[in-house]
Amino acid sequence: MDERLIHAARQAQANAYAPYSGYTVGVALETANGDVFTGANVENASFGLANCAERVALGAAVTAGARRFTRLVIVTHSEPPPAPCGACRQALAEFGSDLIVESVGPSETRVWQLGQLLPDAFGGEYLES
Repeated sequence: MDERLIHAARQAQANAYAPYSGYTVGVALETANGDVFTGANVENASFGLANCAERVALGAAVTAGARRFTRLVIVTHSEPPPAPCGACRQALAEFGSDLIVESVGPSETRVWQLGQLLPDAFGGEYLES
């Protein structure tokens, strides 16, 4: 467990915008070269337009030019701590299935490899003709 990533994710969680659910999430996404990008969930009155913390961090990382990721740390107040939603799994899978995903709750931590969470992910190879 990398306390540096947990700390970064908790700082992001403190800035989450969750006025409807009160369910705050913070994420720290580490690149292959050790850079860290954070994200927090951003809710919207039109619930379908909410942004998950994972995709917020991924967007920031990609905008900065990152394409290779090693670890994603998610912090919530839930027990057990949850895995990323399906949409986030698919967005992350675009960059590889070997990403380590750690979900940290108040007293429990769960760890997966992204490929375990989304086996047989849809990818660019299916778009080739």
